[in-house]
Amino acid sequence: MPKPHGAKVRIAPEARIDIRAALVWSERNFGKAAAGRYRALIQQALRDIGAEPERPGSTERSDLTAGGRTYHVSLSRSRVVGVRVKEPRHFLVYRRDQGQVEVIRVLHDARDFAEQVPQD
Repeated sequence: MPKPHGAKVRIAPEARIDIRAALVWSERNFGKAAAGRYRALIQQALRDIGAEPERPGSTERSDLTAGGRTYHVSLSRSRVVGVRVKEPRHFLVYRRDQGQVEVIRVLHDARDFAEQVPQD
């Protein structure tokens, strides 16, 4: 994933696994082109939270982790060039950590976040 232009974005190992799983599922169910579109959307969402971690649409979620926030990737759709993902279903779960943004998980919006986010 490319480095966003603003704050450095660190993607935790669990979040990398989440992204891979979402892309594999997308390719298996919708095809290679759809998985490519979903990858582009996730990359844009990562750039967006790097540029502005408290951007409109993000939500404070200190109930999940200290300084935690969530951001639904659908909020980045308008900034992706080309064909857009119709119904994106994932949230970035992240926090600021020593001057950078740390993405802890990338979770499907039907998941119970409290069960999926590691406690501090």
